[in-house]
Amino acid sequence: MILFILTILLQFGLRSVETAASNSLSDCNTVAAKFSNTCNGIAVNSITATTGTNVSCSSGFTSTTCPGTMYGSTCVFQHKLCVTCSGSTTIRIRVQSNGLPRFCPNTPAPIKELNVDFQVNFNPNVNVNSPVQNPTTSSQLDSIVCNISSQASVPSVSNYVSYSSSGSFNTLAGICVDGVTILNVNSANNVDPFYPTGTYASELVDACLGHPNAASNGYHYHIASGCALNPPTGTIGSCKSTSACNASIANYSISKFSSYRTLTVIGIAKDGHVIYGPYDSTGAE
Repeated sequence: MILFILTILLQFGLRSVETAASNSLSDCNTVAAKFSNTCNGIAVNSITATTGTNVSCSSGFTSTTCPGTMYGSTCVFQHKLCVTCSGSTTIRIRVQSNGLPRFCPNTPAPIKELNVDFQVNFNPNVNVNSPVQNPTTSSQLDSIVCNISSQASVPSVSNYVSYSSSGSFNTLAGICVDGVTILNVNSANNVDPFYPTGTYASELVDACLGHPNAASNGYHYHIASGCALNPPTGTIGSCKSTSACNASIANYSISKFSSYRTLTVIGIAKDGHVIYGPYDSTGAE
């Protein structure tokens, strides 16, 4: 969507337009504080080796699917997250997460702990007159937007560095405030996961709009989840068994932000830019 807006602005011939982002150390620390961190404000050597916050799930998991330890019929795992800022002239934000949420997901497939660890320039300035991508036809735009590999590389201005010790995060778009990964808006078939074209079926998610992927078994979102801000307790259902979600996953996603009708930080993108919820500072959607 951002790329589409930038393309339209360029087509209308706007003159030199440059956005100076809020990217001071104070700005970065304010954003970092929005995350459900389990560290003391200092980057750690290995997020998976730290002690996190216990999440206890009395049902819905087996010894095969539990990402932690089974105690009888109860699965206990730890949410681990550390988002920190550093630097003076150019501010850097480091994101370290094991990818596990603060609630009990609903999924029949196994979920595993990840080791996401990257550092990037915080909220770098952008200039619409110097786009990273410059499509001039709809087919060129499709090749960018409708491509699961479109987040594989990061603009050089972001100075992205990965410290992850395992797994590939080419399809990673960002990290949510609850530490859950936000993956590409495309499915493996290069179509919308929830509104696919052609004969593809919609992907199945739980009522928090998450599910694990086949490659890493990492639980992730493709769409904004209100559960990241207000984690549910107990057992949650599937999207299909939740009438509002099953009727319209897009409307359902937005409805979960009804208590956050203002500019709300919900994550950080892989290129260092802040990800916001569906409402702006005036309460407009």
